[in-house]
Amino acid sequence: MSEKIIHVNEAAIKSELKELVRSSVEETLNELLDQEAQALTNAGRYERTENRQGYRSGHYKRELLTSSGEVTLKMPKLKGVTFETAIIERYRRRESSVEEALIEMYLAGVSVRRVEDVTEALWGTRVSAGTVSELNKKVYVHIDQWRSRPLSGSYPYVYLDGIYLKRNWGGEYENVSVLLALAVNEEGYREVIGASEGMKEDKESWLSFLRSLKARGLKGVRLFVGDKCLGLREAVNEVFPDAKYQRCVVHFYRNVFSATPRARMTEVAAMLKAIHAQESKEAAREKAQAVVRKLQELKLKEAAKKVEDGIEETLVYMDFPYAHWQKIRTNNVIERLNREIRRRTRVVGAFPDGNSALMLVCARLRHVASTAWGTKRYMSMKHLDDAGVSGSNPVAG
Repeated sequence: MSEKIIHVNEAAIKSELKELVRSSVEETLNELLDQEAQALTNAGRYERTENRQGYRSGHYKRELLTSSGEVTLKMPKLKGVTFETAIIERYRRRESSVEEALIEMYLAGVSVRRVEDVTEALWGTRVSAGTVSELNKKVYVHIDQWRSRPLSGSYPYVYLDGIYLKRNWGGEYENVSVLLALAVNEEGYREVIGASEGMKEDKESWLSFLRSLKARGLKGVRLFVGDKCLGLREAVNEVFPDAKYQRCVVHFYRNVFSATPRARMTEVAAMLKAIHAQESKEAAREKAQAVVRKLQELKLKEAAKKVEDGIEETLVYMDFPYAHWQKIRTNNVIERLNREIRRRTRVVGAFPDGNSALMLVCARLRHVASTAWGTKRYMSMKHLDDAGVSGSNPVAG
């Protein structure tokens, strides 16, 4: 006995459902507009009443792009009273959820050209680069407020770094630096506390940036972590004289490698790592002296000089709780953020000005900070209290 086989046209069903939803949205919105007109005129359509505040004079059509598709709105025309709707903003052509989607795509790393292609595929209309830029300006207001927010509480550890981007300056392309500050607060959570445009990573740029952080309420700093950037350490000592400064161990290694032949790279790397694997600062100093002697024996005088001159500023982290050593001896935590920023800015290429570069970087930072990155405890600060570091020293700043 043969069974009846039912063939289902899935594509046709989806198309019908989409049209059903679209028409339902269109009908609902037009009904709401009609009720608003009735409330404003204080009379229904064709109703005769002494309490009437105005008269209907037909309607005009407007297209609105929604997440369900494009709908046609019948906007009431009124005489004697101005029709202002709370449902659809004047001149708005897209549903707010669509606008939010456009912005999210842009901030997530989708190029403007790709955003145009995606919107055409999803909603049937192509959104111009100018439209995307206008939408982003709305978001930038909130981003700037976030960037300039007051800082409350204490931040024992602060990481500093700069990232270079390209911008168009008078028809020529040049580098512009964005200075970043990431901190671990008194509860052990990571927080992006600052970002600022700097023409270059010099002392004046860092001074201005650190002063702005202090003015916003940055306090309780025990340790700054950064590389040996020109003027950075001097700026830190000037603005936060009671805080210590840890030179990033990874950047120190790279500096020594610059004076090391490729054939000796693995051997020298093992020697340097052995220094920072010691259980105390005294032991690390002794190991460093042994490494210097070994490098001199290998005829690597320049590398030996770099180790001898710079090793002490890489051992500052050993003055803090052992449980924190791994996370405060390098700038890796902020380097990971830099990679995320570069991934986003790579699709942009060159920025028209420094502010647009800064805003996009901040948008990316705010997005990352709102994820598990910023809501997961990075370290336990009870070790800092138990060690007597917090409270026994004067508050920096």
